[in-house]
Formats: sequence, structure tokens, C-alpha cells
Amino acid sequence: MPLKTISLLFALSIITITTSFSQNNGDDDDDDNWYFNNSKSLTQLWELDDEHHRGTFILSSYKPIYITAAKYSTNPNEYPVAENSDKVLDEPNSLNAVEAKFQVSLKTKIFHNMFNGHMDLWMGYSQTAYWQIYNTERSRPFRELNYKPEIIANFPIKFPIFGFDAKMVGISIIHESNGQSDPISRSWNRIALHAGFERGNWQVMLKPWLRLGSKIDDNENISDYIGRGEADVTYDLGRQRFRAIARHSLNLGDKSRGSLQLNWSFPIYKNFNGLVQFFDGYGETLIDYNHRQTTLGIGVSLIN
Repeated sequence: MPLKTISLLFALSIITITTSFSQNNGDDDDDDNWYFNNSKSLTQLWELDDEHHRGTFILSSYKPIYITAAKYSTNPNEYPVAENSDKVLDEPNSLNAVEAKFQVSLKTKIFHNMFNGHMDLWMGYSQTAYWQIYNTERSRPFRELNYKPEIIANFPIKFPIFGFDAKMVGISIIHESNGQSDPISRSWNRIALHAGFERGNWQVMLKPWLRLGSKIDDNENISDYIGRGEADVTYDLGRQRFRAIARHSLNLGDKSRGSLQLNWSFPIYKNFNGLVQFFDGYGETLIDYNHRQTTLGIGVSLIN
């Protein structure tokens, strides 16, 4: 069975399980509904105290799980090229400006209270798919699949800073690739620091990273486009969630590049939410790491 078909079946299975759990737990109290609560605090999401510890090797949500049924791009990347490679496609791809996108993201704690109770070790996995479902000319192919496994060391902390409460710091090793072969293979490895803060309905995650080099490199200057760090800011207004993710290369002048993604999710029924997603900049997908575009997607979110 092709890898893309397996990935699709895996994603649809997770989404079905997610919907089933959220509907079954919809009438339970907040503690019983922690798994699929759409507005988790950092303490709930990362089990930062004994009260919220759920055990090891239990799957929980990581990043948002959603489907955008229609996502419009102002500038589809029909001829992706790595700037330092002489390997190119024989001819441009024929792409529709409108496609579907979905993301599945899960994590599990593998060790709890390491180093005298000061650290938890997690594994995370995210997969994002870009599907040319309306492109009948090319038999509705998957344009891009991005795979991102992570190992995350997390340290619970607690102190006030600039009106916020610092909740956690940590370090992670991140691999990201699109599983393709030349000339459209893209991948990179990073070591990232992170710090999480909360204040009322606000959450802020700061994550600078350093790219790890490779002898075989199909996107050498990816950090100059996608960036060297991100700020992830979330605000909850009732059951609506507003989220902004900003990335930047930390360069000036012509190399001042990055991206901004804005998400707005709003309730439809229980944990079933509507989603509007806006993106502008470089690197919405790995294949587009050095390609700038603006996109707007409309869909549904199962986990925010």
C-alpha cells in the first residue's frame, strides 16, 4: 500500500477516534474531559503538576488537529527549486489554487519526574497533508506530506515575569521531512529551546532553534526563509480561540524573512469547531520553504 494512502488512513482513523471520544465525553465534568478539552492550560497540556499527571505512554493531543476543506493560495508553487541545487523538475506541476489541508498531532510522556522530579520526557509526532483534492486533471494527488517527530525534555517551573506566570522551559530535538526523493526532497533537523507563559486567557510559547547541519543537504539555507525561532500566542474568548504563530529569520535587510499564521476557531457542537486559517510568508510547507505565498483556509477543528 503506498505511503500516502497509509498516511491518509492513519489520519482519518485518528480523527474518527477523536470525534468519538469528544462526543462520548461531552457531558462529563472538566477533569474527565481533559483529553479533548479545546482550551487546555499549559499545566493541563503538559501535566506540569501531580494533580494533572495522567501516566506514561498515554496518547494526548499536541498541536491542533484540523481539516481545512478549502485553502486558497495566491501563488501556488508549481516549480519548487532548492536554491543551492542543480536538480529540478522536468516541467512545472499543474496545481490548483484551492486545495485541502489536514493536520494530526499527538504526544506521549515516556518518563515522568526524572532528575529528582524536575523533568519529564515526551515524544511528539505531527503530520500535515496538502491535498489537491479539487485537481481532477492530475487525479487529485497529495501535493505534499510533512512528517515531524520530536523528542521533548520539559521542566516545570513557576515564577512571575512581566505580568505572566512562567510555567515551563525545555529543549527538544526535531526532525522534519517530506519523504520525497530528488529534486523535491526537503528535510532538516533542529535543536530547539522553549519557554511557556500564561496570564489569564493568554498563553505564550517562545521557541528559538538552531539547525543541525547535514552532509547531504537539499535546503541548505532553510533557516534564512522559514526562520530561527517562533512566538506562539493564544487567546481564549469564551469557547473561541485566537492564535498567532510568528516566525523570523532573525536577519535584517533582504534576508529579513519569515511567516505569520493566524487561526480563529469557534464552537459548532461540543468539541467540533469551525476554523479559519490565514498564512503569509515562507515555508507553509517544506517544499515551499523558499517560496512566498498568502493562503486562506476554511474548515473544522477537532482539537485546538
